[in-house]
This record gives sequence, structure tokens and C-alpha cells, in this order.
Amino acid sequence: MDEALSVVVTNDDGYAAEGIDAVVEALDALGDVEVEVVAPLDQRSGTGGTFREGPLETEEVETTSGHEAIAVDGYPADTLRVAIDELDLQPHLVLSGINEGQNVGPLVDVSGTIGAARAAVARDIPALAVSSGGPGYDYEAAVEVMLDWIDEHRVELLEGDAPVEVASFNVPSCSTGEVRGVEEVPPAAGGDVGGDQDCTSTEEDPVDDVTAFLNGFATLSIVPDEPNAPPQPGE
Repeated sequence: MDEALSVVVTNDDGYAAEGIDAVVEALDALGDVEVEVVAPLDQRSGTGGTFREGPLETEEVETTSGHEAIAVDGYPADTLRVAIDELDLQPHLVLSGINEGQNVGPLVDVSGTIGAARAAVARDIPALAVSSGGPGYDYEAAVEVMLDWIDEHRVELLEGDAPVEVASFNVPSCSTGEVRGVEEVPPAAGGDVGGDQDCTSTEEDPVDDVTAFLNGFATLSIVPDEPNAPPQPGE
């Protein structure tokens, strides 16, 4: 029997969010993945890599579909401290998301979704962050992109050969048309990060994640391991 892929799932929207439940449901359906959910107790969007110092309170909870989870009364980055240091988990991959809303361009440094993924990389664990464009949050489209990535990288993750980096997907929620494919592009320095996604666009060869995302592509970006400003402790 093939070795099961061990995945710790977290987010910044809280353990009860629809996006994290969609991830867990999809991973469980694969049948060869061991999933542990360690996520914030409540909504922690926009907190980047903020962390709490000292002991953290945790609670045994369930996601909206009834999957067992550990809720951490702290920030997204704190969930990795609990998962690794307190629960002694040693995953092949940390998966953060699916976030409610895109994390493109300069949003990467304020995103708690990315903050949790960066906390994994700081502990030498490959991380995948997945975000769904708003409004609407097409989690089904984001799950499809996520599963394709896991299938492509499964062997190197199991063998410990995967790059220890933050791979970040942003998947459009198309009001018309459908996701036009995946473009691997760098994060933009600026741009209309909150703009509508046009999945009927015919623009090709986007130069960065904002341009690609707004023109209907799912974007894959390798995010720098560290934000522009060091993470700070929070309350």
C-alpha cells in the first residue's frame, strides 16, 4: 500500500469557514491522505504573520461537515506552533485555505493565509496557500486546482524532495465563463487587487498575478519566505 500523504490544514477564516471544510472534504475523498485540521478559533483575516507569545488555548471542535479539528485561540501563524510543538505533527505539507477572497500582489504580506504558510516554511515544511476570488467564492474551482497540484507533487512531497517554499494559488470565481487555466506568475507590486475577474477575457501572457487573475486565470506564485516587514506579536 502506498504511503499516505500527511497534511496539516489551516486557514485565517477560522475552523468553521466553508473554505477549510471544502479542503478537508476533498482531501478525505482521495483516500490516501492523512488530514489534521489545526486552525484559528475565529476570523483572523488580514493578520499576516502576527503571532502570540506564551501559552495558547486550544479547543476540540468540528468543521461544518463534522471533521475533527483543533481550534487555536490565536493567529494563523500560531496554529503551526500548536501543530508542530504541541501536537507533535510532522506533515509532508501544510495547506492553508481556501481563503475567502484573493491574496494577490501586495496582499500577500497582510494575508493570514500566507502568514500561516510562511510559518510552515520557517519550520522546514512545504506549504500551499489557496485563495478563492470574491465575491461568490467558487470553492469547487479552487479545489480542482488544489488537487491537481497535490497529484503533481505528491511523490516529491512523500520523498522529502519538494521545495520548502510557499506556493500560492489564487483561483477566480467566474460569474460568466470558466477559469482559463493556470498561469505561473510572480506577485505584482501593485494593481487593482480587489478587481472583478473576467473569465471571458482573451488577454494572453500576463506578466504578474494581478493581471492574470483579473483576466480569468488561476495564478500560481512562489511567495517570498519573509514579508517586507518582520511579523510582530499581537494581543
